[in-house]
Amino acid sequence: MKKLIVFVLFFCVCAFSYAQTDVQQAANEAAKAISNAPKSVVKNPRSLYWTNSVLTKLDFGQMNLTNWAKGGYNTLSMTSNVDAKANYAKAKTVFTNRLQLNYGFFYSEDKPLIQKSDDRIYFESRWGYKAGKVLNYSASFSFKSQFSNSYKYSVPTSDGTSDPTRQDWLDARLLKSGFLSPAYTDLGFGMDWVPNKWLSVNLAPITGGFVIVKDKTLRPSYSMSLRKLNEEEQAEYDEAAAATYANAIEKGEAIGQFYKSAKFEFGAKLTTDFKFKVNDNFNYAGQLVLFSDYLDNPQNLRVNWDNQFDWKLAKYFSMSITTNLIYDDNVYIIRDKDSDRYPNGRRRIQFKESLAFGFSYTIASKK
Repeated sequence: MKKLIVFVLFFCVCAFSYAQTDVQQAANEAAKAISNAPKSVVKNPRSLYWTNSVLTKLDFGQMNLTNWAKGGYNTLSMTSNVDAKANYAKAKTVFTNRLQLNYGFFYSEDKPLIQKSDDRIYFESRWGYKAGKVLNYSASFSFKSQFSNSYKYSVPTSDGTSDPTRQDWLDARLLKSGFLSPAYTDLGFGMDWVPNKWLSVNLAPITGGFVIVKDKTLRPSYSMSLRKLNEEEQAEYDEAAAATYANAIEKGEAIGQFYKSAKFEFGAKLTTDFKFKVNDNFNYAGQLVLFSDYLDNPQNLRVNWDNQFDWKLAKYFSMSITTNLIYDDNVYIIRDKDSDRYPNGRRRIQFKESLAFGFSYTIASKK
């Protein structure tokens, strides 16, 4: 009996010791697994408030004719586009920024020089603070200009024995616009109405800004104001203004020096932005901007209407159609066929349309 009791006690002690060893081993393995587990990295909350993206596009065009009976010229074109966005949203505060850069050129066999086809600098920035479910208090800023000079190429005079040289074409061209000639910049305060993610309407009844024309030759064509002249300058201006010129460019060369380089504007601005995403391959974006200058014929609205349709054809290739419509009663356009009737040009609707196919790539921040 004593032996049986001793055996039972020995068995219990061994079992307890074995169980304790097993538990200790399991605990050690669990601790080791926890220590080797990948550590989670907590992102800085500030980085979550910003979303950034940059869309780059490079489009090409080319035509080559060999023994083509119907005639024509060999051409080569290229257009580059950058559309960068940086947006911030936290609680009731919204801050959006967009920069659009466009530049393009083409070469045609009939002219021994490269001509510009597209040129644009457009920056928009808007700050908003929630005033209601679909309304925001807002402050907006915009700047618009171009990179380089644009010209109108008139056919040079020739004696008929040889084709005009490159220098002949350069001497006959007429300057139409340039960097800061013109440039439009403004700062406005008002309200945003954002009923959904497809539509945004901004009304800024308090908007002040400047129209800048750096080149003296172009100032009369963009309705700049005369600066204060002394008696000698006034007499010189009256004599030059009374002379007869073939077109507004020649007139600008004579009297542009008497005009101011900038004009202040104060008025109301209405900006409507549209954007539709039909599917992953088709997008539309449009913007309509109306401006009324309280200080100069407020009934005459300045109109800018831009539209862009994008089709994604493959991962890195797309096709786009872009239209731009402008009407500004302070800008005078010259046309050869009625230059005798309107030597200084006249107000006209400006319209541009382009169809492009090429390479596109988007860099965007990860959510």
